[in-house]
Amino acid sequence: MLFTSGEFLFVYLPITLAVFFLAARFVGKAAAAFWLVVASLAFYGYWRIEHTALLIASIAFNYVLGEQILRARAAGTGSAKAWLAFAITVNLAALAYFKYADFFLRSINEVAGAEIPLLGVVLPLGISFFTFTQIAYLVDVYAGKVVERNPVHYALFVTYFPHLIAGPVLHHAEMMPQFRDPTIYRPRLHSFVIGLAFLLMGLAKKVLIADSVAPFANAAFDSSHAVTLTTFAAWLGVVAYTLQIYFDFSGYSDMAVGLSLLIGVRLPYNFNSPYQAWNITEFWRRWHMTLSRFLRDYLYVPLGGNRHGQFRRYINLMITMLLGGLWHGASWTFVIWGGLHGLYLVVNHGWQWMRARIGLLQPREGGSWAGRAAGIALTLLCVMVAWVFFRATDLGTAISILKSMFGIDVGADSRPLPIDLTDSSLVWIALFSAIALFGRNSQRLIDGSLTRWLDRMSARGWQGERMALMAGASCVGVALMAVIAASRNVTEFIYFNF
Repeated sequence: MLFTSGEFLFVYLPITLAVFFLAARFVGKAAAAFWLVVASLAFYGYWRIEHTALLIASIAFNYVLGEQILRARAAGTGSAKAWLAFAITVNLAALAYFKYADFFLRSINEVAGAEIPLLGVVLPLGISFFTFTQIAYLVDVYAGKVVERNPVHYALFVTYFPHLIAGPVLHHAEMMPQFRDPTIYRPRLHSFVIGLAFLLMGLAKKVLIADSVAPFANAAFDSSHAVTLTTFAAWLGVVAYTLQIYFDFSGYSDMAVGLSLLIGVRLPYNFNSPYQAWNITEFWRRWHMTLSRFLRDYLYVPLGGNRHGQFRRYINLMITMLLGGLWHGASWTFVIWGGLHGLYLVVNHGWQWMRARIGLLQPREGGSWAGRAAGIALTLLCVMVAWVFFRATDLGTAISILKSMFGIDVGADSRPLPIDLTDSSLVWIALFSAIALFGRNSQRLIDGSLTRWLDRMSARGWQGERMALMAGASCVGVALMAVIAASRNVTEFIYFNF
């Protein structure tokens, strides 16, 4: 059940919201929270009902182990660390089996020339997200940072349908207290309007932009293994994918924020105009922000971070990004993608360190226009090169695309994209590129400008009438996007695969 589908927008979502608020009003807040857990499990089970048992078992196991770690800490027996290690091992073992078992067997077969049969394991949707979410919870239990331990709220924190399949990667401290807040259990027009605006923005990004440029990316990457593309065709395909993955995942994240605000719960933002970043470090502060936070807090810092000298810092960066690449997918192309970003970060930090050593000022966001433009261009070029490995199905395809991009072995027999390319297509791609590079992001447009405008209306006494009108207009917009999505056979979100 896609967020863009009619059954989600016009059946699942209205029923879920209506029962939630009615249960809170006539039965109680605990019943409403429990209903959201049930509805979220139903949403997950729509994809593959058999994997729901795995999700429920994971939640029960981690909650019980969290309580055991807490009891061990209180008793002072010294066994809390052992329980934590056991719980993390079980979580990672489950993730390794479902996500990486066939990858490792395939790699052994390729390296050793063996013929070990593959297991054919089906990857459960969202397993990376709900595994990382619960590992972070266990670590924080061990560190004494967990305050809210209501089992229903914990189950809701893990299963909450706006984030369950593709994030954001949530932290218990920013979610579970909200489920205890009585104000979310009654409908609020202000949150509803803002939520609908985010939902509409996300739908537009996915339906109008991401799925419009996807055919050009698919044509480039699906044909490059058979023919040599022209340099223009290769660049067009990579630019198209660069736009597709941004607007696809950014659109999903906007929709997740909007859907959650309809209930009154605020999710963390996941994007902050990452293609406007002026260096690779800044890019990772802006791209998939909740995953970057998780990798920093639960991998990079425990490895030692920057506390043991420059060389150790670079090693920790490489390890973090290599594992971050492997987290995205069980393929060497993802490992290379992560390794490239690790190398980019090492070079960037080394450059900043050298500048500081020789007394040069550190570049800042408010630097010269030319310096910022050069930094953005270089950062985007590096990101696009890495996206080639992220998108390619194998190393051969990635290398073929890169060779075409930089004019290596491109001759008279090279081919254009096997897809109709019109002047209007190029104009639209240029426009979408301009939006990513220069446009204001969703939180600035909606949580900034729109919220301030609603506040001014409220001060003038126009709140109810005008906000109701905006809510109605947004509903019409959502319905229109759903109709367009249905007519185009909209695809799954890219991050559903991770």
